[in-house]
Amino acid sequence: MRSDAFIDAVHSTSKEKLEAALHRDVRFFSPVTFRSYDGRDLVVTILTEGPMKLFEDFEYVHTIEDPGEPVAALIFRTRVGDRWMDGLDLLSFDDDGLITELKVMLRPKSAVDAMAAAMGRRFEELGLTQPQPSA
Repeated sequence: MRSDAFIDAVHSTSKEKLEAALHRDVRFFSPVTFRSYDGRDLVVTILTEGPMKLFEDFEYVHTIEDPGEPVAALIFRTRVGDRWMDGLDLLSFDDDGLITELKVMLRPKSAVDAMAAAMGRRFEELGLTQPQPSA
């Protein structure tokens, strides 16, 4: 399935595998920002230095994918500290099977807030800023 390379990259926390699964112009929609983060280098940095380091006991529990369609839905369960959360990664692929868009949704709100706070601290350490609205 098209999502196999991404799932393997996330489970193995491999930066190289993640880079190989993403299109160079990938767009990442975070559950806590309105605008997307754009470009493979930035998205790889965000994912490898953020969720891949902050999430504990991460596991994809369901994959919904039709081989004839360029999309996949990956349902996961994870935690940040003592806050468990359920999430959904929505992936869109190009004709070569590379991910062109990644949207992440999380619940419950208390866990999203904990994740957002942890990511904010991590972004500050890395010198990253949230995407700004276009004029």
